[in-house]
Amino acid sequence: MKRLAVYCGSATPADPRYVELARDVGAALAKQGIGVVYGGGRLGLMGAIASAAMAEGGEVIGVIPEALVGGQGRGGEVANYDCELTIVKTMHERKAAFTDLSDGFLVLPGGVGTMDELWEAVSWAQLGYHSKPVGVLNTFGFYDGLLAFNRHMAEVGFVRPAHQGIIMAETELAPLLERMRTYEPIVPIVRMDPTLL
Repeated sequence: MKRLAVYCGSATPADPRYVELARDVGAALAKQGIGVVYGGGRLGLMGAIASAAMAEGGEVIGVIPEALVGGQGRGGEVANYDCELTIVKTMHERKAAFTDLSDGFLVLPGGVGTMDELWEAVSWAQLGYHSKPVGVLNTFGFYDGLLAFNRHMAEVGFVRPAHQGIIMAETELAPLLERMRTYEPIVPIVRMDPTLL
């Protein structure tokens, strides 16, 4: 894995563990020679992971939509010009760039935008638009509920058995990266026997 798209929040939670986690991940990826492709902002967990990776000499590529460059409104991300920054027109272009530039997806704690990115990565894997690993770093039990819901969808029958291993989750980075490195791509829906769908 030369580069990972890292999905995480642009917010800074009151609990300092989240920003510390992002810094630790950014530094660890850089030390392992894994580049970071991320949302291009300098705030919150996004900014923390980028600055930590760059401080260790790591490659950091930011991809940000025009509307968020200047931090319009109170929730603006404000572009990080310290990294290699690509400015795109839409969120769709941003997510396509994440997929094109990376060898996998690493999900840290985040909010609605992070969930959008996670589920798109999973959906695109199911459909065969990519065959890259999707790893969820479930530190502090942040994603316990999401993982339980994913199991529930599978138990009810909305996630095919062949696709139940797309999301790989670990509480620590090292075992998660190892699982991602050895990921065996699933058989996408488009290549499945139609009689089994």
